[in-house]
Amino acid sequence: MQSGVQTAVAPRKTVWAGYVVSAIPVLMLLFSGSVKLLRLPSVVQGFGEYGYPASLIAVIGILEVGCTVVYLIPRTAVLGAILMTGFLGGAIVSNVRLNNPLFSVPLILGVMAWGGLYLREPRLRALIPLRK
Repeated sequence: MQSGVQTAVAPRKTVWAGYVVSAIPVLMLLFSGSVKLLRLPSVVQGFGEYGYPASLIAVIGILEVGCTVVYLIPRTAVLGAILMTGFLGGAIVSNVRLNNPLFSVPLILGVMAWGGLYLREPRLRALIPLRK
């Protein structure tokens, strides 16, 4: 059953640009989640500074990696982007609460995740058509 929404095929360069833009937040979140799962001393210290108990480090690391993996699977990429947005929103709030100017990093990663997905996913472009 087709939905009746016609999607135009994007130029190959646009799709590749989408993959490149998407790779940046993916690599950052996979790295960040991995160091949480390794429980590096700097991560434990950082969690303390943010007021989070060390017992949550593994849980947050698993969530971070899990959201990213869902984003990497083409069939679930939109759901992954939604999950990543929620995760990154929490990171933004944590930084704003401490008056940390680095709140812009998760904000930029979220924009890049959606921007990259927009460039490489014709169904999303059909849903959100940007006009010239």
